[in-house]
Amino acid sequence: MRNTAQSHALLWGNAYAEIGRTNGGEPVDLFPLLPDRTVVERDRERQTHQYRTNVDGRHVTLPADRVLHIPALGFDGLVGYSPIWMARQAVGLGLAMEEFGAKFFSNDMKSGGYLKHPGRLSEEAQRNIKESMERQGGLDNAHRLKILEEGMDFQQVTIPPEDAQFISSREFQTEEIARLYRIPLFMLQSHAKDTSWGTGIAQQSLGFVRYTLEPWLQRWEQELNRKMLTRREREQGFYLKHNVNALLRADTETRANVYERALDPETGWMLRNEVRGLEDLNNITQAEWEEEHGVPHESQQ
Repeated sequence: MRNTAQSHALLWGNAYAEIGRTNGGEPVDLFPLLPDRTVVERDRERQTHQYRTNVDGRHVTLPADRVLHIPALGFDGLVGYSPIWMARQAVGLGLAMEEFGAKFFSNDMKSGGYLKHPGRLSEEAQRNIKESMERQGGLDNAHRLKILEEGMDFQQVTIPPEDAQFISSREFQTEEIARLYRIPLFMLQSHAKDTSWGTGIAQQSLGFVRYTLEPWLQRWEQELNRKMLTRREREQGFYLKHNVNALLRADTETRANVYERALDPETGWMLRNEVRGLEDLNNITQAEWEEEHGVPHESQQ
C-alpha cells in the first residue's frame, strides 16, 4: 500500500486511501484510491472539504476524515500538482531524444540526406531507388557496402550527432529528471558530476535522507497522526514517526560525539532525557537509571 500510494504521489501529485473505521471511530484498514478518479471538493458552507471518487463504476463521496491524502507541492491548499506535468517540457525533451536516438541507431548511426542524380528520374524510378535504399538500411545492414546507380551521389545535410553533443544532451536529461525528484545521480548509476550534497557516497546518502525523503516522511507523519490516531491516543502522547536511523547509520558516530559533549557534566547543555527524545526513546526516571547502571542519574528538573 505504501509503495502504491507513494508512486501515485510522485506521478499524479496526490495519493489517496479510504480509511475504514469501526463504529467507535478507530481506523482498521486502508483502501488505496486511484488518483485519476478522485476529486477534492471544497464545501464552503461547512468550511471543510470532501472527496468524490469512482469505485467499481460507482460515484462515492467521502468526508475528509475518511480519506488519507498525501499531496505533492500544490498552490490551492487542496491538491498537489503532478511533478511530471510541472516538468513536462524536460520530460518531453527526454522522450524526444529517446525517439531520436532509436531512429538514429536504426539508420546505421548516420544522419539524413538526399541522393543527387545528374538527370531526371521518373516516378517509378524514384520509387524503385527509395525501396532499394530502405532495403539496404537498418542495423542488420550497418557498415555494408551501398551501391548508388546511374552516377548518383549522396549528400548529407544534417549535423552529425557527435557534433551536436548528442551523448552529453542525454546525460543532461538524466540530471533534469533526477533534479525533478531530488535523486542523487549515483542512485541512477550516473557518476558524471559531483553534487553539492557532498563528494562521498555517505554524504550524498545523508543528503538524500535529509532533502529528499524527509519532506515526504513529514507529509506522511502529519497525515497519519491527524487521521490514524484517535483523540484519546493523541492525548495520551502517542504519535507516529518514521525511524530513519538505519539510513543514517554512517552518521551515527557524529551524533554520538555531539551528544557526548552535550552531556558533559561541566560544559554540557542537555539532559539525558532530551537526548533520548532526539533519538525517539522514552524518558527514563532516576530510579530506572540507577537500577540499570548503578550510578546516580542527574536531575531532570
